[in-house]
Amino acid sequence: MNDPDTLPDEIREKLAELDLELSEGDITKKGYDKKRDALLAPFRNLQNTAALHTEPSTASPNSRSNRRNQRRVTRDEDRYHSEIRVEAVHQALAEYSDGRKLGPQPVKPHRRNGAAVSRSSTQKNKRATANGGGRMLSDSSSEDEDSVNGGTLGKKDSTLTRPPQTAPRTASLLSNKKKETTTTSDVPPPPIAKNTAERRSGGPRKERAVEDMLRLVQENRDRNDQQKKDYGEYVQARIRPKAPGGEVIRVARQDYRNSKIIVTDGEAIRISPHREEIETTIEETTSLNDHRHHHILEQSDDEAVYVNTTIGGGSGRVPPPNEDYQNAVLPLKPTKVSSKIQNVVNALQKPRSKPLQDYYNDDDAELEAMAKIRDPDAPRPEGTIMNPVRGEAAHSNTNNTMPRSLDSAFHRFGTTAAKNIAAMVLDQSAKPSTSLTYGKLHSRAGKVAYMLLTKTVQVNKDGSKNVMCKPGDRVALIYPNTQPLHFLAAFYGCLQAGVIPVPVEMPSSKREAGIAQLGFLLGNCGVKVALTSESCYKGLPKKVNTSSAFSAPSGSTSLTGTSNEIVDFRGWPRLWWAVTEHMSKPARDWTAPPRLADETIAYIEYTTGNDGTVKGVCVTRQAVFAHCRALTTAMEYKEDETMVCVVDFKREVGLWHSILASVFNGMKVIFVPYSLMKMNPATWMHMVSKYQATTALVKSRDLHWALLATRDHKDISLASLRTLLVADGANPWSLSSCDAFAAAFTPAPYSLRPDAMCPCAGSSETGTISIRRRGNAQLGSQSGRGVLSMSALSHCVVRVDQENSLTSLTLQDAGQIVAGAVVVVTAIDGSNRLCQADEIGEICVSANSTAQLYWALEGQTHHTFKVEPLGEYGKPIGAVRYVRSGLIGFMGPDGMVFVVARRQSLLAVSGRYHSADDIIATVLAVEPMKFVYRGRICVFSTSVLRDERIVIVAEQKPNCSEEEAFDWITRVLRAIDTIHQVGIYCCALVPANHLPKTPLGGVHVSETKQRFENGDLHPSTLLMCPHNCVLNLPKPRERQADVGPAAMFVGNIVQGVRIAVAKGRNIDDEPAIPLLECLRSRAQSSPDHRILTLVSAKNAEQDTATCATLLKRAERIAGLLTDRARLSRGDHVALIFPPSIDLVAAFFGCLSAGLVPVCIRPPVASDLNTTLGPIRMMVDMSKAVAILAPQNVSKLLKSKEAAHSIDSNAWPMILDMEDAPSSWRRKQNNNCDTTASGSSGAASKDEICYLDFSINSSGQLQGSSMSEASAITVCKSIKVSSELYPSRHVVVCAPPYSGISLVLWCLSSVYSGHHTTLIPPAEVEQQPSLFLTTLSNLKVRDAFTTYSTINSCVTQLASSVESLRERGCNLSMLRSCVAIAEERPRIALMNSFCKLFAPLSLNNRAISTSFSSRVNAAICMQGASGPEPSTVYVDARALRNDRISLVGKGAPHSVALIESGKLLPGVKIAIANPETRGQCADSHLGEIWVSSIHNASPLNRMVTGTFGDDGGATCNADVYNARLTTGDTKTRWARTGYLGFLRQTQSITEHGELHDAVFVVGALNESLVLRGMRYHPFDVENTVSKAHRFVGNSAVFTWNHLVVIVAECTGSESDALDLVPAITSAVLEEHHLIVGVVVIVDPGTIRHGPGGEKLRSTIRTLLLEDKLNAIYVAYHIFQSVAVADVGKSERVGKAPKGNRNGDEKGRRPTVRFRPATRNISSEICQRHKAKPEINEAGEEEEET
Repeated sequence: MNDPDTLPDEIREKLAELDLELSEGDITKKGYDKKRDALLAPFRNLQNTAALHTEPSTASPNSRSNRRNQRRVTRDEDRYHSEIRVEAVHQALAEYSDGRKLGPQPVKPHRRNGAAVSRSSTQKNKRATANGGGRMLSDSSSEDEDSVNGGTLGKKDSTLTRPPQTAPRTASLLSNKKKETTTTSDVPPPPIAKNTAERRSGGPRKERAVEDMLRLVQENRDRNDQQKKDYGEYVQARIRPKAPGGEVIRVARQDYRNSKIIVTDGEAIRISPHREEIETTIEETTSLNDHRHHHILEQSDDEAVYVNTTIGGGSGRVPPPNEDYQNAVLPLKPTKVSSKIQNVVNALQKPRSKPLQDYYNDDDAELEAMAKIRDPDAPRPEGTIMNPVRGEAAHSNTNNTMPRSLDSAFHRFGTTAAKNIAAMVLDQSAKPSTSLTYGKLHSRAGKVAYMLLTKTVQVNKDGSKNVMCKPGDRVALIYPNTQPLHFLAAFYGCLQAGVIPVPVEMPSSKREAGIAQLGFLLGNCGVKVALTSESCYKGLPKKVNTSSAFSAPSGSTSLTGTSNEIVDFRGWPRLWWAVTEHMSKPARDWTAPPRLADETIAYIEYTTGNDGTVKGVCVTRQAVFAHCRALTTAMEYKEDETMVCVVDFKREVGLWHSILASVFNGMKVIFVPYSLMKMNPATWMHMVSKYQATTALVKSRDLHWALLATRDHKDISLASLRTLLVADGANPWSLSSCDAFAAAFTPAPYSLRPDAMCPCAGSSETGTISIRRRGNAQLGSQSGRGVLSMSALSHCVVRVDQENSLTSLTLQDAGQIVAGAVVVVTAIDGSNRLCQADEIGEICVSANSTAQLYWALEGQTHHTFKVEPLGEYGKPIGAVRYVRSGLIGFMGPDGMVFVVARRQSLLAVSGRYHSADDIIATVLAVEPMKFVYRGRICVFSTSVLRDERIVIVAEQKPNCSEEEAFDWITRVLRAIDTIHQVGIYCCALVPANHLPKTPLGGVHVSETKQRFENGDLHPSTLLMCPHNCVLNLPKPRERQADVGPAAMFVGNIVQGVRIAVAKGRNIDDEPAIPLLECLRSRAQSSPDHRILTLVSAKNAEQDTATCATLLKRAERIAGLLTDRARLSRGDHVALIFPPSIDLVAAFFGCLSAGLVPVCIRPPVASDLNTTLGPIRMMVDMSKAVAILAPQNVSKLLKSKEAAHSIDSNAWPMILDMEDAPSSWRRKQNNNCDTTASGSSGAASKDEICYLDFSINSSGQLQGSSMSEASAITVCKSIKVSSELYPSRHVVVCAPPYSGISLVLWCLSSVYSGHHTTLIPPAEVEQQPSLFLTTLSNLKVRDAFTTYSTINSCVTQLASSVESLRERGCNLSMLRSCVAIAEERPRIALMNSFCKLFAPLSLNNRAISTSFSSRVNAAICMQGASGPEPSTVYVDARALRNDRISLVGKGAPHSVALIESGKLLPGVKIAIANPETRGQCADSHLGEIWVSSIHNASPLNRMVTGTFGDDGGATCNADVYNARLTTGDTKTRWARTGYLGFLRQTQSITEHGELHDAVFVVGALNESLVLRGMRYHPFDVENTVSKAHRFVGNSAVFTWNHLVVIVAECTGSESDALDLVPAITSAVLEEHHLIVGVVVIVDPGTIRHGPGGEKLRSTIRTLLLEDKLNAIYVAYHIFQSVAVADVGKSERVGKAPKGNRNGDEKGRRPTVRFRPATRNISSEICQRHKAKPEINEAGEEEEET
């Protein structure tokens, strides 16, 4: 840099004025830089010219050539083969096998024996130990990230404190090369050539092309930084002279116009300024020496200036007139402040307490931001913004010999060289079958044009005809790959007729992948005519046209005449099919239409997008002509030369060269079909040798296959081959095939030219972009390649890496830019920003040879074909429009194009970009490869949780076992994790020939992706890895431990929030009659009044009971219990009866005898092992001294089958009801204590009436006791709420063993006197219409049932509604049908019931719900006079945080909740925090606490509690006699164990008050506390049910902090594995939870309780005990954790000490996973029994 002292005085003055203008804001930064550069440009150029000299170049190491000689190939490899990648994969896997690296390890799934999921034979799962390690970065990764961070861009310090930088920064770009030991002053930078000719004269740089380009970029940046640094030092010293008596001080002067004034400690004012650094001078007299005043403080880290507030006016300096008042530091004028204001200021200065966290955050914005976050340590581009690169101009002597258009060339060679062969095709025996001369081609094209323009077809039923085509119409060309000659004639016939040909692939079948997309293209282009060959048309699927409106398009008259057959392809429009064989000659008077303008469209070429959509690329005639000229110039095509074509001739390279450029130059083309290449890969080389071809169009796979066919290499000579054009040379993985082929065939006797290998790059939109030129003195260097870091490429940065690095990618150039084209590289994110020199992006081209638009797609046309690149400062670089090529790469020296990937195969994952081809190459390098087919691997990304996730799908070989498959998957995951540093979301293996294929035999990626996302992939083996790749989950919620219940309560009061408390109407305090006395009273007053009727499927009145008969039956049973059993008063008797009137009689018989009844469900004869256990537990806990049962039940309990489960001697005394005496009269003896209740035998109010036992949804036995007063009160409350009087008729269909069902079945009719029709639930299961027909026949107004009954009616009567209506079923009289449940109301089931049976005149508000629990049999019930049940929609995200936020219907994340009914009379409830027991507000979710006269009482022993986060055993006082810590602290409450909230609606009750609605959300003990939030299984199961069409019922629970989902598969077993990714993705999207285990079971496996509730705990126990008989158990891979790094509280996945046999073979290694088991077996059961689970609170959970 120039010394500031050496600059002229006038330049220094201008620079000083320029800096002053910048500091004053009179000039922008851009203008400042521009004027400064203009002033210093002459001096900088002189210095640079003197300092430049040439740096000697060093030769690259010869390790690549040595490796090339040592490469070995096999028959199974394809174009993705790379020996370098194989070595890298082996090295990466060796680190895992040696224990140096810890990586992901899959947990092998458990498959049911005989499950027909895979076509291949599956073996039984073997127990294997899990070894693996954590995911770590590779030890040999490149150091470019650290070097970049150490550079200028990585520093956050100010430029003032940065030390001078003298070392070159080239090492940051060439990170793995040797660092130079000399400094910049010792070794000057190499010279920069001024033009292209000078650069080319420097000699070839084949091995260091990319390194040289990056070195020049870095050295230019170093010089610019050094110039800025030196000039900054000069400005600092000379910008302003030192003031007299003062001192020059550099400070950061700020702009205080937009400042914020903040009062701080020390009575100072803190001013937060607007940042703007300038130079200023502060004199010594500015500082204030008075000790009473504060000095001006220096700028702190947060750039705030503290100014004194009490400076006197006399002590300040009056600024001179020429001083900058705007930014001067002035003392403030003293002011007087009142004491009140000062107190407020002092209060504000005190540190404020930390505010409470928001209720919830918007996770979507956080997910979006985290998915796009960029690693701060990632490498960043450091080069200058690139300029457009122009290709070579066409040679003048060549232009003069070229035809003026493609039409003129076609006419010229068709007339003057009619006998020259234009094309020939080989048959399956590799012999030329047919050939076509230019004369015949010209003649056949004329016939095609004549047929298209003159043939008429019938279009209407009246026989009117129209011409088949007109100029400008679109015509489809459908020919197989074996008929290129027919295609050639049809293509040029369309051009001659002025119609637009649309070449498409010929579908081989109706189910071929992508066939609908091709049909969309034809329909979008308005194609009505299709040209094909006779053999092709015969092979197309057809169907008979049944439409009679008009004659539909059919085949040619030469084939089918007037046949009604039409070609049947899904999604295709109706086409007129014409055969281009045996056509008539044109009429003599017919002349071809005149030549169309150059701007008209010549043909439409189809291209496929990322999502599988097919678009039509329109190419004009001018573009065709320019493209042919460019190809002729680059390839040096000449007349009569021979070309061999192996690639597809209908699009891209095959179409451009073999169809267009060959005719343009009069060449001879030999077409080799793809089917022939499969049988003899060396056929094309024999054709080159036989016909002395100068050009061959091949792909890298053809080179690889030809290299393997060593037996067919005889008599091959490639000396005539001037150019070997590699169509996919832009693919980085084609380098290995190209190098191996050149090394094998360059020596004699093959004699391939060393410069014959010619890779190219192009796309349908841009045509050919680049082609490698032949070597000569004018064109200079031929090829370039470099070893780049894939880690840096994933961050869109070019960095050189070592050749032996695991993450390196060897890249070759795709040639130089074609003549007449201009290339730029835009940002990879799709914007128009120009990339920097060392940044990769999308290559865009501006040339006359590019296409113009997408047909009928204006929006995509504007985005692709009208690109305006933006240069520095976001301004367009010019008026030239560019076209996007879809190729991702960068520009090298000498106009070389380097392509890294195609946009179609690019995977954007978490802010990084990965190529699907790179991942496929890594997968193929994993050996052994005897498990999958190498050519049938598909890699794509699917969107999950606002980010893309990588999915790998491969075809599995039939002889591969499941153990081998998972071992291979493990190695693949480790290799990808090490090399690409990216996690895989899913790896699936499908049976052979199961992936959709393209017409050329490849894997159809978009169709495979669509099948995966739709759940139609049908994999045979599957492994999900969401734990390793989903990294953008929202932050877990942190609970506020310092906020107590009192603070919450006070905060709610201050905010004016309503405290959640409500109560029902009061009950009259009239004396109540005992239940037994009530029955006796009714038997005396109305003995013949029928109160009970039992209905069965066979008999409408199977059993009846009046008041008198019921009392008589009860007294008989009382006689049996007292006289024969000799039971004492107060003893407990277990009543094991089916739902019947006998149960009611036995219940009142116990009351008559002074005994306490315990109603228990009878066992099931077919499942005694399961049903006898709960019965025995209830008998033991109730301390029953006797069992009363009917004859069939008593015999079953005493049977031998029952003795296998429970010893018959262990039962108490078993009494048979048939042994009851015919009559009984109460005796006044010592067996009955008459002092307590008189002579009636009825119990007093405080005595126990009955015991209530039930098993909740968690599988835990709950027991409580109901006193006589509580039983009477609950009956009275139901009577008042539902208006039950003796004249009413009620239907009850519910299991009568606990809760409100027992009250309605046994007690309510006796107390209220109404007639109750009893329907056993088992009868409805056998005949679902029984419930509805009973309601219709009896015309009842009130009914009580369960969700199980409603679900049976909905699922089994959906198709029988019309037949029920015809049979006279009418539900118009039904006023209230109450669903009895202890869970959240099933609003979807209720709505389905109402809509389904609406034709039966069912009122939509007739179905309502109720709520009860074990502590209170009846809390809520929708009465007849109550308001209509209200439905609210709450935010699911707020619900997870125990908050209630109402949203509108249909809002995102909304959950519909319906109230559980009206509070019964005498019931009072409150919402309490289950942890703090503080009373909540309406906006909070809490536990429902109830206070009522009819609350249940605890048993005389401890019962298992289910409340609180600890999940342990809680005492009875905590459940039945709880107190609030805030709010109503005096009332005694009972805890229901259910979460809910209160909401005061606008409905008015019958008393004129606002209605308080109770909303139940779910059970507290079943809620899943994960990531600091509370999830409800009901919501997760609702999401699972919508994940896939074959998902039935599901159950969600946790095990070892893992979410376990058990789902029923309603489809076949082959569809079972499709449910796993669908369920995982759905739960992840909706709830942000990663599922740990997915279990697929048969329909009906998930068990339900008597009321229809799911028994999740039972399912969980069966799963752990390996008794679920699951179809498939999928374990998602987990991040491994070393035992040494895990504390005691984290070792929740500890493996059992032994296996199921008790030996020591089941021990795990030192590195294990959570869970540490490999399958669900009794091994887990043993571990589960040996050690209880540890919940998140750190306390043990007890299992019942």
